[in-house]
Amino acid sequence: MPFRRRHRRQAQAVSLHRRRTLADREDVLGVAMLAPALAYVILLVGVPFVLAIILSFSTASAGSLTFGWAGFANYAAILADPIFLRSLGNTAIVTIGSQVLVVVLATAAAQVFRAAFHGKRTARFVLLLPWAVPVSLAAIAWTWIFDSTFSVINWTLKVSGLLHGWLYWLGEPGLALFAIIVVQAWRIFPFATIIVLAGLASLPQDVMEAAIVDGAGFWRRLFHVELPLLLPVVAVAVLFGVVYTATDLGVVYILTGGGPANTTQVLPTLAFQRGIQGSDLGQGAAIAVFLLPFLIVVAIAMLRLARHTEVGAR
Repeated sequence: MPFRRRHRRQAQAVSLHRRRTLADREDVLGVAMLAPALAYVILLVGVPFVLAIILSFSTASAGSLTFGWAGFANYAAILADPIFLRSLGNTAIVTIGSQVLVVVLATAAAQVFRAAFHGKRTARFVLLLPWAVPVSLAAIAWTWIFDSTFSVINWTLKVSGLLHGWLYWLGEPGLALFAIIVVQAWRIFPFATIIVLAGLASLPQDVMEAAIVDGAGFWRRLFHVELPLLLPVVAVAVLFGVVYTATDLGVVYILTGGGPANTTQVLPTLAFQRGIQGSDLGQGAAIAVFLLPFLIVVAIAMLRLARHTEVGAR
């Protein structure tokens, strides 16, 4: 009996020693901690992306088991399609326009939240609501805000005497595109505000104090000191905003569905309508793949800007 106990204790000691040895090895821990993230990226991002590329060179269609090789026929077809070219332009317009609004709104909101005031925590909670609310619910609410009959914007403008006719926000191409830009900016700017606010908190205090001693007012400090130092942070916020906006399907699909007459189509909605609703998986995948070079160019530009400004600051 004592021999068995001693043998069991020795086995437990050896097992504990092995576990401690593995826990002390940084290379094993690194692999173990990265494995879930790598599995997520590979299974939910990498595999669908590879399948989309394969489908873009095929004649595959929904509801059919046939798979034929089409070469570059799908890409040639969409490049000759005026609706695709308009969708590509709309994607750039919505993305750039919304991010300009995001930068302005996020910078202004971050400046407000730097100050101490009563109800600051409640205001922060309200600020984060657009980011926390599901996209579908927010887009449905905005369809009522921009409704041609019940629009609160139109009624407010009419009551204040600023509007004598009627604005069909989602029925006129220009107004519909502007409405999409507003909703995308409203959805993204809380996240950008948090990033800019964190950047403001990390600014060197000696530089800020030197600017104040030199007599720089609020606007001079903002444009000549704070914003140049915040460029890397703003670039990161814009990069995230571009990715979220350019790949978003829900806002445009719920607000306008790409209408009127395909004038507000963007690449995600067009890919969905061609690939899923139109059953042409090949063309739908080809349209979706076109988002890749667009996002790569933006990512490289933003990261180079951030790196250049960091090096310049040093």
